Amino acid sequence: MHNIAVIGCGYWGPNFVRIFTQMPGSQVKYVCDLNQDRLDKMKLLYPHVTTTTDMNDIFQDPDVDGVVVATPVRTHHPIAKKCLEAGKATLIEKPICASVEEADDLIATAKEKKVALMVGHTFLFTAAVNKVKDLLNKGEMGDVHYVNSTRVNLGIFQEDINVIWDLAPHDISILNFIFDSDPTSVSAHGRDYIQNGVEDVAFLTLHYPNGKMANLHVSWLDPCKIRRTTFVGSKKMVVYDDVEQLEKIRIYDKGVDVQPHYETFGEFHLAYRFGDIFTPKLDDREPLKAEAQEFLKAIETGRAERATGEEGRSVVRVIEAACESIKKQGARISLS
Repeated sequence: MHNIAVIGCGYWGPNFVRIFTQMPGSQVKYVCDLNQDRLDKMKLLYPHVTTTTDMNDIFQDPDVDGVVVATPVRTHHPIAKKCLEAGKATLIEKPICASVEEADDLIATAKEKKVALMVGHTFLFTAAVNKVKDLLNKGEMGDVHYVNSTRVNLGIFQEDINVIWDLAPHDISILNFIFDSDPTSVSAHGRDYIQNGVEDVAFLTLHYPNGKMANLHVSWLDPCKIRRTTFVGSKKMVVYDDVEQLEKIRIYDKGVDVQPHYETFGEFHLAYRFGDIFTPKLDDREPLKAEAQEFLKAIETGRAERATGEEGRSVVRVIEAACESIKKQGARISLS
């Protein structure tokens, strides 16, 4: 039975409290937040939990095995640093930190203390994302030409981070996971329509090895909530719609082939393929529960197998480059 502490009871913190309370291999010992009203609510829902406004209560308790950090991004590094130095396995909500330098420091500290460092890239634990990766690995999609992803909604506007830091980590972590690779370069355009200096809409282009390209559209300023990613392959095309409740993945047996031999322009023609549309059955297990199970395993082994600190660093590196590109009017920033 692993004792877990959750720091931060805003948006994601209560979900972690629920999950680790329900799981047979863990129990939540502490919930920490500076807002006493939030703590009172947690105490009402979970009477067994010790609530505190002082993080030192957690760091000084030898019975605490793992800590979840679900606080604003700017606080991730200092809080997680203290967790790791206290010998606690640490799971940080995405993005892992506010800079690559901060991420490097946490990775080094975790190695020094021989404890697990994990980042909350929850989509890596969804059945839909793993299905897409499986289709690609089995060659059913052929060569992926490009990916188009839209992650937009109206709000929630953040004050300390722009929309890229808020929404793009999901798509970047998904693509890095599916392609087993980091991008080689990134370019981006964005605008701050509502809050001066804080981009609320952005368009990113990521270039991956072997000619793969991904276009990401992220926005807090859209009338519709859209979470759709299209993978265009040489054999098949896949649409992943996370808003859909029943048919999150649709596989389209569609494509176009250039005829290999022709002598004149008049003989040139394309062969279009219109096949079936298939919707695979997916595991309906809650992704956050799968993430929590990975964290419990990481507490025992000393290292996470998925959503590692290094993977979190890779995502932050892309985000930093995208923000730099915006400042340089969309210049292509190399990551190699």
